[in-house]
Order: sequence, then C-alpha cells, then structure tokens
Amino acid sequence: MTVRKVPDVTFRTRVRDESIEGPNPFRWEDKTTADFFGGKRVVLFSLPGAFTPTCSTYQLPDFEKLYPEFQAEGIDEIYCISVNDAFVMNAWGKAQGLNNVKLIPDGSGEFTRKMGMLVAKDNLGFGMRSWRYAAVVNNGVIEKWFEEEGFSDNCESDPYGVSSPQTVLEALKAGEAQAA
Repeated sequence: MTVRKVPDVTFRTRVRDESIEGPNPFRWEDKTTADFFGGKRVVLFSLPGAFTPTCSTYQLPDFEKLYPEFQAEGIDEIYCISVNDAFVMNAWGKAQGLNNVKLIPDGSGEFTRKMGMLVAKDNLGFGMRSWRYAAVVNNGVIEKWFEEEGFSDNCESDPYGVSSPQTVLEALKAGEAQAA
C-alpha cells in the first residue's frame, strides 16, 4: 500500500502579539506542514468556506464539542482548513468561540490543490474552494480518509456526513484509523 502524506507547504497565519498596540495586535507568522503535523496524530477536516451554513452550524461546532472524545482516542489536535485567508479564519474562530479546534488558512489553495481537493464553486460565487473531507493524520502520514461523495466542480449539492466528526470518531473508536 502506498503511503500518502500531507503536502509540504507554508501557510501564512496571523498570530496575536501582545507587543503590538492598537485594535489589531496580530503579526504575520509562517507555519509549515511540519509545524502542524510533525510528531502529532491529528484530525484534519476541510470545508468549502468559513461562515457558511453547514460548516458553521454543524461541522466546526461538533468537532469543537467532541474534542475530549477525540483526545481519548489518541488525537493530539483537530485542525480545520479552508481556502480562506488568515483574517477570515481568525474572525470565524472568534465568532465560533473556539477553544479546541485550530484553524488553518489556505488562502491561495496550495495545500488543498496538492491534496487533490480543490474544486470550482463558481456556481455559488465562491471561486476555487475545498471539497469537504476529513483525515486522520499521524506525523504527516494519512491513516484514514473520509471524503464526501460527488467530488466535482460546481457541484449542485453540498454533501455532508462522511466527513462529520461523528463518523470520524466512530472510525477511531472502532480502530479503523490505524497506520498501514
């Protein structure tokens, strides 16, 4: 079986910096794939966009709420990635009141493209975005993949279920997400 790894990219993030005064106390910080995935077992999930209905009502809040159960299954971190910039992702995280799930901005879509998950969503006015998926990733190696059905450009529907936190957690509890 071929070992599939997450792609090596650099993410442009904005991090809080107490030394910066004013209404926007953040600075740019580059983070690499190794920073996020190296030496950790994580759940990564991707969605079409911050502030969108399914993502904001079900997917992200449920991963946040179920975080302790994921930890009990040996997960160190839960990451949400979206083809949105750091400003949008930070505002969304604040609006969602996140404490557990960490948001990764993929503003240019480079990571998503290299994962093979970049799709056109011009029919919704989004442009290029990520298809909805989740994965269990151990030290950069994908152990288990959860991809929604119907992968295509300008898909008329937005399937959600295969990549839900409940489905991923069920697979972890059943021991289905183990290194090959």
